[in-house]
Amino acid sequence: MISDLQIFQIYGAMARHAAESQKVSATNVANADAPGFKAGEIESFEAFLTRTMQSGGPQGMPDGFKVGISEAPADPNGNNVSLEREVFNSAEAMGQHNMALTVYSKSIDLLRTALGKPR
Repeated sequence: MISDLQIFQIYGAMARHAAESQKVSATNVANADAPGFKAGEIESFEAFLTRTMQSGGPQGMPDGFKVGISEAPADPNGNNVSLEREVFNSAEAMGQHNMALTVYSKSIDLLRTALGKPR
């Protein structure tokens, strides 16, 4: 089946990582004024892939991404959310998601062409 191909598993995981990254950033922004709130930080997609490859490759790809607490310096109220960093992370996640969807759709187009089935 097409979904069993490694390229689809990897870029599907990349799209899920981007969505999870957006979720973490949204939570951080929503709590930017909450005293004592510690910003969440998701592992990079590269770190996720390294961890995945060590545990058996794309077939054993776990669904979860590691989310930790940011070690960024805190304001006097104990909150360490940086809105600038969150905007950057959000834009980076959007680019990652767009890239994953583009590669995914172009791979489908390539398979269709190879099978002689036009759009």
